[in-house]
Amino acid sequence: MQVAVTFKNLDASDHFKNYLQDRMDRMDKLLDHPGIVNVVLRSEKVRKIAEVTLVADKLDIYAREESEDMQAAIDLVLDKMRKQITRSKGKIQDRRTRIRRKALTPGSSEVDDFAEPAGP
Repeated sequence: MQVAVTFKNLDASDHFKNYLQDRMDRMDKLLDHPGIVNVVLRSEKVRKIAEVTLVADKLDIYAREESEDMQAAIDLVLDKMRKQITRSKGKIQDRRTRIRRKALTPGSSEVDDFAEPAGP
């Protein structure tokens, strides 16, 4: 997974980059195909804000979280991302199973739906 980290009003730190890379590698297991992640870490007075944008195969997810501690903000935003990924994947799987069930039910073929009624 490609991770791009941007620091605003904050000194660039290898600690946060390595921490993010480690956490994103764990989250990569949830995705079918590797994605591109853009992370913005910024500091505004006392608040530390973490914004994450994930673009993967069929997903486009954005999450934002703020806290007084940067590491806590990163943890919170990645938990939000995990929930969004699992919810999106669940919706996709539900659609697939609904389509399969509809195709497997007897008497519901597409040809029968469009057939003209027999004449008198």
